[in-house]
Formats: sequence, C-alpha cells, structure tokens
Amino acid sequence: MKGAAKRLLSIFVDMFEVFKLYLNSKLRLSEKQFEELVPFISSKTLARGEILLRAGEVCRHTTFVQQGCLRSFVTDLKGKEHTINFAPENWWLADQNSLRYKVPAMFSIEAVEESDVLLLPADIIDILERIAPGAMQMFGVLNQNNMIAMQKRLINHLSATADERYLDFIETYPSLALRVPQKMIASFIGVAPESLSRIRGQIGVRRG
Repeated sequence: MKGAAKRLLSIFVDMFEVFKLYLNSKLRLSEKQFEELVPFISSKTLARGEILLRAGEVCRHTTFVQQGCLRSFVTDLKGKEHTINFAPENWWLADQNSLRYKVPAMFSIEAVEESDVLLLPADIIDILERIAPGAMQMFGVLNQNNMIAMQKRLINHLSATADERYLDFIETYPSLALRVPQKMIASFIGVAPESLSRIRGQIGVRRG
C-alpha cells in the first residue's frame, strides 16, 4: 500500500475508533481485519432533528451510533408521532424489513441530538463473516436480544402501568432520561407529556 493511501486508511480507522472498540469487544478483530472492513463503512454527522430515513423510503443501510442518539418513530393519520425505539451510543438502528426486502420503510429515523453515525451496507453481516468468522453468531445474538426486548415492550404496553413503563425506559436507556425531550419519552411509553411530568415527580419523591 502506498504511503498516501496508508495514511488515509489510518485516518479512517481513527474516525471509526468507537466502532472498532465495539467490534473488538464482540469479535476481537485484528488491525488487518478491521482495515479490510473500513472500505465498506461511511460516516455521517447528523444535526439535531435531521431525518436519516423517512417512512416510505427504502432503507439502504444499517446504522451504528458512535456518538449521540437516534430514534425511530411512526406518525399516525392525525400527525401524532409515536416513538418506537431510541439508539444511543453503541446501538444499531435500521428498518430491517425495508433493508432486507427493499420495500418502503415503515418508520422514520431522526437524530434526537447531534450525532456521529456509521452507515453500513445491507450485507454487512456477510462481509463481516468473511473477514472475521463469528460475526454471524454475534448478529444472531443481537437480533435475538432485540426480539426479546420488543416482546417485553409490547407486553408492558398491554399490561404495565405508566409508572412501570417509565421505570422500564430508565432501565433500558439509563443515559437518556435527561438527554431526550420529554415529549419523545412520553410518546415512547404511551402517555401525554403532562402525565410524564407527574410520573417523574412521583418517582422522584418515592426514591428520595
């Protein structure tokens, strides 16, 4: 590899340091293996409120959050937004159905705050598996955990109280309670913003 190209590759590796550390915690990639992966990664900085994916578009990438926070949401016929998921640092986010089958996305993805993200191709699992055998298993575990979390959330929405849903939000996203606008948290747990203020107050008193 020529000197200029090698320096450029080194810059990209440094840019993706968070992702590199994340993968090393799961797969223990060598420096050479990570360098093989770099050409398949692109980076993007999103301003607060910027839309990465709109419902109805086809999702082309799976997204890894290096810094910041994204959320996925749907908008009903009355224009009301319903938050599905949050994705803070070291989380993945994509409309998997759209990504896999090239159909219109069912939800939108927005930056909750200024965010540095990495965009990886739809076949990233196959690419990683070729570079570092074991990636398929890693993503299998991630998908399984995500399915369990979605099932738990569905059951909570059907049977848990609003207080319990908020406590579950804090447990799932411990770093987000003071970072995410209250209206987004309210839409995530299925209550009005005023009700969330009451819940926060009561839980604060109870914990104090």
